[in-house]
Amino acid sequence: MGRDMDMTPPPSRRSLRRRQAASDPASGDVRGAAGATPAPTHFLPHLQGLRAIAVLLVVVYHFWPGRLQGGYIGVDVFFVISGFLITGQLARELERSGRIGLPGFYAKRVRRLLPAAVTVLIFSALATLFILPLSSLGENLREILASTFYVENWALAANSVDYLAAANEATLVQHYWSLSLEEQFYLIWPLLLLGASWLGVKYWSGKRWNALLALVVTVSILSLAFSIIYTQTNAAQAYFVTFTRMWEFGAGAILALLPRLRPTKAWLSNVLGYGGIAVVLGCGYFYDKATPFPGYAAVLPVLGTMAIILASHRARWFDAGSVLSFRPVSFIGDISYSLYLWHWPLIIIAPFVPGWGLSTINRLVLFVLCFVIAWLTKKFIEDPTRAWRPLVTRKPRVTFAVMVAGMAVVSLVVGVTSVVQQPKYDAAAAELRSTLATLPDCFGAASGGTDGLAPIEACSNPALADQIIPSPGFGNADRPQHPDCLVTLNDSTLTTCEFGDTTSDTAPRVAIIGDSHAYSLLDPLIQLAETKGWHLTTYLKGACPWSTTPIAGGDAFAASCADWRANLDKELASVQPYDVIFTAALADHTLDADGSAAAAETAGFVEAWTPQLTQGAPVVTLVDNPSWETDPNKCLRISDAASCTESRKDGLGEVDPLASAARQLKASGSDVTLLDFSDMYCDAEDCFPVIGGANVYRDQDHLTRTFAFTLAPFIESAIDAALARSSTR
Repeated sequence: MGRDMDMTPPPSRRSLRRRQAASDPASGDVRGAAGATPAPTHFLPHLQGLRAIAVLLVVVYHFWPGRLQGGYIGVDVFFVISGFLITGQLARELERSGRIGLPGFYAKRVRRLLPAAVTVLIFSALATLFILPLSSLGENLREILASTFYVENWALAANSVDYLAAANEATLVQHYWSLSLEEQFYLIWPLLLLGASWLGVKYWSGKRWNALLALVVTVSILSLAFSIIYTQTNAAQAYFVTFTRMWEFGAGAILALLPRLRPTKAWLSNVLGYGGIAVVLGCGYFYDKATPFPGYAAVLPVLGTMAIILASHRARWFDAGSVLSFRPVSFIGDISYSLYLWHWPLIIIAPFVPGWGLSTINRLVLFVLCFVIAWLTKKFIEDPTRAWRPLVTRKPRVTFAVMVAGMAVVSLVVGVTSVVQQPKYDAAAAELRSTLATLPDCFGAASGGTDGLAPIEACSNPALADQIIPSPGFGNADRPQHPDCLVTLNDSTLTTCEFGDTTSDTAPRVAIIGDSHAYSLLDPLIQLAETKGWHLTTYLKGACPWSTTPIAGGDAFAASCADWRANLDKELASVQPYDVIFTAALADHTLDADGSAAAAETAGFVEAWTPQLTQGAPVVTLVDNPSWETDPNKCLRISDAASCTESRKDGLGEVDPLASAARQLKASGSDVTLLDFSDMYCDAEDCFPVIGGANVYRDQDHLTRTFAFTLAPFIESAIDAALARSSTR
């Protein structure tokens, strides 16, 4: 991310002429000083063009993820560039003086990177205070602090956040993970090179350069092996941890330590340059969120980046090095750091700004605005601070003092935001608890019945006419309790939770099986179990429905889902059949009703449920709720509910395989009850984010805990009827 240009003292005019001659790709001279070990050339203008490619991949991916699904590889391009430039700088210093001035090196890094980073962090904290919903308060403040101290990547790894999953509620500074990882590299790498240099001088006959190269190659091989293994076993964490990415920095470092690899022939330089560009852009286009990354999939964009770095020949206008040095391209490279910093929080904030949102036109305007803000940041913050004499001319400790002060300012703004907003958060939570304690008449699903369900007379509630519960600002926080009951990510452990009457042998035994959509209904089922004396057992795994159809992707998660299902089958076969099984799952609304994929999905549910139905356990399920293109809470924050609808066709799709399976089994005589709330969620044309004063969704497709409670009477009626039939057998 950072533009790691040369940071050695300014050369004399005589030495400058020597260096210019040595760095001229057309001359073919890639030697260092006479008699010295070969050193990398001092400045390669085409790297600014490579930075432009990298940052555009990331920014376009974030603005239009469906158009450039692999744009995340731009971060890996930055890592290789940083490894190349930083290693070259440190190796030159070692070659020149036999040492590395660590305080000076770290101070230069601080002056280069911290000012713009702190500016965006303060902006993000203020946006959390004045713009974003209360539901985002905790995560945003925690991650702003983690980013301030450059541990955001570890914070995300600890939370097992999937950076590529669009359904996750992203924070304003989630993109700081790569900056944190890069700063950790800057902290560790000089120490490793110093150690290798010392070993080379003391034990390798003074061959410092060979020792450096041996260290870099060893670290890179170990890191790549770890990355491949960890990506296969825990892809979500592997994406963020430092050790899975060190080899990418090492790849650039190898180029810095082996300058003879740089081609002297123009044709070879162009083959590498244009070939590398094609590889990097191709990975950006063809990779997607299903690509096991970083792992072995990262090798291709890293090799493409290495090829581009080597292609420095600029004798003719059409040489790859010349094209990448073209002024408009290099300008984007110049502002790439600030552009990376600013684009993400602006994307996150836009949907919550009245009159703005993220329509196609607004995205384009915001896209251009990011470039303007990035240029202003570079001109008035980055460059002036980097060259500010009170810092440059004084000892590094002055820079470090300013660094501590900047971090303290961010922490202070975060603290003030927490003090101001936390009482509001607590008040919203208290209001929600009060609402759930005594649900108003006609609230939520009780505002009207649907065909085939318990008849409820249509009614209105004037007290809720101008009120939405939970408020759009708190909707994302209205989540189910008991997160320990939901197995996530690559965990295949069959975790069960017991609720209700767990001691009586005569209590009706009810099981809930499914994915996160079943988990969304857990709390009302717990309430029913406690009031009606059921013995409720849970079997829940996120994104892993109760079906035999394999999860697409073939990665570690797909394997964990298969293992979890196998464990579930063994458990269900070994226990007494349940009196009723309740199940729910996310419906893939992109499936074509006439396609083979929909038929395969339907068959998977039928096959999974049949053994339990055969043993006499009735199954109660429901048509999945609509899915939205974006979280409707974003729209509700700035518009009235009537303006925040989703078309019924897009929301419900053409087919729900789970519902199709229920209808098929019911038609064959199996005891399956299907609840269909479609006409409650939607009319003939549109689906609604607010029903009977209740905010229905906490994100794009999960129900709020509040609305889930309003469905309890319908679910209770269906399970009671199934229990009655089960008891007569």
